[in-house]
Amino acid sequence: MKKKLLCCALLSAMGFAHAALAQDEPLDDRWYLTGHAGTTIWDENRGLDRYAFLEIGAGRFLSENWALDFNIHYTNPNYTGNDLHWSMWGVGAAARWYFADISDRWRPYLKGGLGVQAHEEDQVNPVGSPVEFKENNLYADLGFGFQGDYDRIGYRLEIGPRFDFDDNSFGGGNHYEDWIATVGVIVKLGDKPMPPAPPVAPEPEPEPVVTCADLDDDGDGVNNCEDKCPASEAGQAIGPDGCPVPITIDLRGVNFDFDKSVLRPDAIATLDEAIQVLSKYPDLRVEVAGHTDRCGREDYNQGLSDRRASAVYDYLTSNGISAGRLLGPVGYGESRPLESTPDTFPGCKSETNRRTELNVQN
Repeated sequence: MKKKLLCCALLSAMGFAHAALAQDEPLDDRWYLTGHAGTTIWDENRGLDRYAFLEIGAGRFLSENWALDFNIHYTNPNYTGNDLHWSMWGVGAAARWYFADISDRWRPYLKGGLGVQAHEEDQVNPVGSPVEFKENNLYADLGFGFQGDYDRIGYRLEIGPRFDFDDNSFGGGNHYEDWIATVGVIVKLGDKPMPPAPPVAPEPEPEPVVTCADLDDDGDGVNNCEDKCPASEAGQAIGPDGCPVPITIDLRGVNFDFDKSVLRPDAIATLDEAIQVLSKYPDLRVEVAGHTDRCGREDYNQGLSDRRASAVYDYLTSNGISAGRLLGPVGYGESRPLESTPDTFPGCKSETNRRTELNVQN
């Protein structure tokens, strides 16, 4: 029986300690000193008078709800009806679990403890001086109480049973169940931990400064700082200074073989580039013009330039360029050469003069 009670007491105390250590750190974890005084209601098998109970100790909170105390206690009661004493003192540890919030002034708690208690028991000797019997054994205690905290000073009111696993005393049995009621004072050591500093709000980022370099009032792609013509209209070709610039669509690569009006492969590549420019500026209107060199009769060359202008015109309209944007086709014959040539064959042949042009009209 004694072994079962000892195992229960050990497991109980180990469970309290393990649970206490598993908690988070509390807000106030200062070490404190304790002093308790009270009275003991003895197990009737002891045959003792009530006597003062004294205890001193030290402890600290391990979390907001758990505290662990180490203590030393002493009492020296008389046997009922004589002057013999049964002195007891012991050392132990006790865990307390607190209800309510840590900020409350008074908090109820439950207690569980375990320790070693020494006995010095006087017994009557019929033939001489009293016999002194000494023994050490384990004890376990439970309790319920209230604790009040007032900054550095605190108070406790507590009551509960103590199980003294003593099976060798003259009282008989394998353990005693005593009840102990105490009042206590707590003195906390050191200064109360300061609450964590509130987080510092980050400085607000300054409002971005908007300058003329960030603005483009007329939407021409040139910022206001560099725009020398801030009132340009949509569809106009704009230079890097924001002002309209004339557009020349170079079709000098659109040349023809001698006496021909059929587009060559190199001419088609050049016209495809011109189509990209016209698509980028949908408001542009252009004249489609055809030209010849000075070889042959003038009236023949006029007709040939008309056919060459028509070939370019037809290619543009068949590839997405609206006819409403095209003026012509217009043939200028040999009247607008780009380079001078002799009037006699073969020197009159000039590929540069056998060309078409797109002349911007707006």
